[in-house]
Amino acid sequence: MKVLPPHGGKLIDRLVPERDRAHLREEAGELTSITVSDEFRKDLECIAYGIFSPLEGPLVRNDYTSVLERGRLEGNLPWTFPIVLDITEEAASKIQEGGDVALSQNKTPFGVLHVEEKYPLDRRSHAENIFKTLDAAHPGVEKTESMGPVLLGGKVDIFDETPGKFPRYRLKPKETRFLFQEMGWRTIAGFQTRNAPHNGHEYVQKTALAFADGLFINPLIGKKKAGDFKDEVIIDTYETLISNYYLKNSATLVTLEMEMRYAGPREAIFHAIARKNFGCTHFVVGRDHAGVGDYYGPYEAQEIFDDYPDLGIAPLFFRSFFYCKKCGGVENDKVCPHGPEDHLEFRGRDMRRLLMDGKRPSELLMRPEVVDAILKHPDPFVR
Repeated sequence: MKVLPPHGGKLIDRLVPERDRAHLREEAGELTSITVSDEFRKDLECIAYGIFSPLEGPLVRNDYTSVLERGRLEGNLPWTFPIVLDITEEAASKIQEGGDVALSQNKTPFGVLHVEEKYPLDRRSHAENIFKTLDAAHPGVEKTESMGPVLLGGKVDIFDETPGKFPRYRLKPKETRFLFQEMGWRTIAGFQTRNAPHNGHEYVQKTALAFADGLFINPLIGKKKAGDFKDEVIIDTYETLISNYYLKNSATLVTLEMEMRYAGPREAIFHAIARKNFGCTHFVVGRDHAGVGDYYGPYEAQEIFDDYPDLGIAPLFFRSFFYCKKCGGVENDKVCPHGPEDHLEFRGRDMRRLLMDGKRPSELLMRPEVVDAILKHPDPFVR
């Protein structure tokens, strides 16, 4: 069965084979070392696993500049979010182009960067191009302001992986591609989530299944903000929803350990590419995908796909949806003729507030089994 090729045509693998790890680990102990954050280590693992194919490491200067200015790598392949390694000027003074540096956490190396280039970061240009704002209240701009002034580009080799929080669900692209073949799925719709599912999510997912053989539910796992559902709650609720309300072998659950960037339209393309590398043929893009505040238009993350006819994965666009009491089901403003007085909105904030007080949202908004799965956790939210 023919499988969708990965982005750029080749599934990247920068994970060092087991037989070579001890030797490289020993060599890394003798190198100049750079300490990286938990979030960036996860990005490096995404590179090593092929989730960020065709990237083989943090971007070199020409690719970085091209991504900022055109949303494409230098060779014209779509790529909208720059994966870069920033360091201090002091650290940069100890690193030579053409040399190797150890990538470390807690003074323990886990990988090596083969340094091809070091070049300056223009924070203003970075923020303006990627986030379309210089407002320091934007989380992406705030993070940009804290970045070091020098960027390193080159290929990585990763020899020690972080333990997966949910090993059963942490699959690499080569594994999901094999799984899709075993399931007999030719078309796969990717669905990204950061929340426990309500009936609106189920509506979108099952509508997507009308276009595809299988549904790839891919929650982001990792750093959360206060008030978000904890990772284990998201997993428990999706296990419950799939086992109770989906046909057997119609949906699969796989985690993705990666942080949100809140880059709106650019991040929507970035997310689609990651799911293409997992083997998806379609990707669900809802209202204000990867947005924050009012920095992006409600459907800007859908409109950007017009600029990427060569993306290689088909977007599935969804408008705002709600439960209509007169229609008796989940509808959207394109098909429902009734007024707002008949609509129950899927407001995640309101449902979370009820759940925080130990109360149950209406069964019209959230499946009772899903509510049970949430409330069985004494403290289901990040504090």
